[in-house]
Parts: sequence; structure tokens; C-alpha cells
Amino acid sequence: MLQIIENARLKDLNSFGLDVTAEQLCIYNSPDDIRQLISQNGDLTNKRILILGGGCNILFVNNFDGMIIHPANSGISIESETDDYCLVKAGAGTVWDSLVEWAVEHNLGGIENLSLIPGTVGASPVQNIGAYGREAKDAIESVNVVSLSDGSLSTLSNADCKFGYRDSVFKHELKDKYLVDSVVYRLSKKPQFVTHYGSLSGEIEKLGGPSLRTIRQAIINIRNSKLPDPKVLGNVGSFFKNPTVGAEEAEMLIAQYPDMVTYPAGEGRVKIAAGWMIDHCGLKGYTNAAKTAGVHTNQALVLVNLGGATGKDIVAVARHVQNSVANEFGIKIEPEAIIID
Repeated sequence: MLQIIENARLKDLNSFGLDVTAEQLCIYNSPDDIRQLISQNGDLTNKRILILGGGCNILFVNNFDGMIIHPANSGISIESETDDYCLVKAGAGTVWDSLVEWAVEHNLGGIENLSLIPGTVGASPVQNIGAYGREAKDAIESVNVVSLSDGSLSTLSNADCKFGYRDSVFKHELKDKYLVDSVVYRLSKKPQFVTHYGSLSGEIEKLGGPSLRTIRQAIINIRNSKLPDPKVLGNVGSFFKNPTVGAEEAEMLIAQYPDMVTYPAGEGRVKIAAGWMIDHCGLKGYTNAAKTAGVHTNQALVLVNLGGATGKDIVAVARHVQNSVANEFGIKIEPEAIIID
């Protein structure tokens, strides 16, 4: 049943813990809810709409003067399987890490490297979430979506989603036109482990060598050691994307900064660790004058609400970080977080 809350507080629906409101908060459980909203409001694509899951990658600069739709449809099921893989469907409102835990418990590989990423399943194709050498696109088979114009349900293939680095068709031509209802993942019964990223392999060896369970636990250990708990210190995890540059530019930068952290990005491109650049600029632990917002002391990619911050405070810190990196390296780093003005 559709639930609508007027002038809804969103403090518990954004991991920065910002005390903002929305004109309307609509709790979504099925496509029938969208059809009911359309019958009451007309074509929703003509309204100001925001699809908000766990709010773990959102920065509200102001109160939201529109309708927020919050998917609450959870559940995990095996749709089909072969000797090699299972097709597993999860509702958009399912907590992402609950799905990863379920997959590991069922000895199904493909998303274990994405352990402990906050948020819900519905965000995984939109953001093409990724960590430790894996991205959601590597496991997504298809995405079931609901039209915000007529309430119809349709399915997009992996190719239809036009996945890129923290990017997808849902951020471009399909933005504000469809809601993700559920996602189908192809999970392997014979997984190929990815363990080479950063300090992951060393942590896995401490736990006895690679397996689905040790990879998941190693990543949980690493993330817990580096990233603050949003319930204690408001944040959205990595606030910035790692930029990519051409191989020639990367060589010039490495010659100037020999300890610069880089990764191959394919097609003659090199990915540079944004956190390393921010740290090199001396910004780890930086705070604004009011001491309400800043850069985390242990992880330079993470911006934090130190208490009483507004969205504008955090945006100002982000701009200071971007300007510092641009002045030092000549590289513009882009937010991974979605900024809602």
C-alpha cells in the first residue's frame, strides 16, 4: 500500500545526517504504488522527483521542494540456475550488504568485493557501485524498471544500462523517467577471485587464503579500519571519483610524484587515486572554520559532518578540496556523491 508523508524529515534517510525535509515522501512497495501516484498527480516526469534509497550517496544542499520516492520493496530469490551460475533477483529496497552476505552464504560469487558498501540494491545499477577491482556491472544481468510516466514495468539488459565508471543510463537519458524496481544478478557457482587491489591480498592471506568468505571478511576489516560509521560521523563514504588521465600525462605526473598511487584503466588510460592526491595536499583532517565539516582524519576521500553541518558547509569543503588538487596537480576531481541543490 502506498504511504505518503507530507513535509517529511529526511535526517534518517541521508547518511550525512543532514536535517532537511521534503514536501512529500512516498514509500514504494510495488508498481501499483507508482500507478496510484500517477492517478493522483498525473505524469510524474513532469514533477520534481527524487528516487531515494538509503541516501548513502546523496548530499542535500537545501530542503527538497518536490516528491521523494523511497523504495521499500525488499527480498531475494533465485530466478533460475545452471551448473555454472544462478540468476538472483533482489528488490530495490533490499539492503545491499544483506544481498552480498546472502550470496557468500550460498557460495555464489561475483559481488563479494562489494561487501559493506552502504545503501540499497536499487542504487547498484544507477551508480554502478564498485570497490576492490569489481563493479556492479560485472554481475548485473538485467534491471526491472517502472515508468514514472505511465507505471508500466519493463526490463533493461546489462547493455541497455550503458554502464561506465560510477555511471549508467539512469544518470542521463533515463534520469527521472524510471524507478528501479528490482535487479537480477548473474552469480557464479565457480567464481574467479579478484584479490590484487590495494592491500586486499595481504589481508586475505592473514585470514587463510582466498575464498568467498575470506575476501568478504578482509574487505569488511579494511573498510571498518578506514571508513567512519555514518551513524557516528555523517558521511557518504568516498565523496570523490578517482580521475583517469592518458598514459603520457600519467608518466609525467609519476616522474614529478614518484609515490603517486595509480591503477591501469584500460584503453591507454591510467586511474589516479584521488585520496592520495588529497592527502598529498595536506588536507586529511582539514576542517572548516566553524568545525562543522571537514575531511576525515584517516581517509582523505571521505568528507564528514562533524556535527551541525549544513549541506552548504560540506559543499564548501568539497570545493576547497577540488581547488587544492587542481592547483597542485592540474587535475579536476569530480564528486562521486550526488549533490541535490
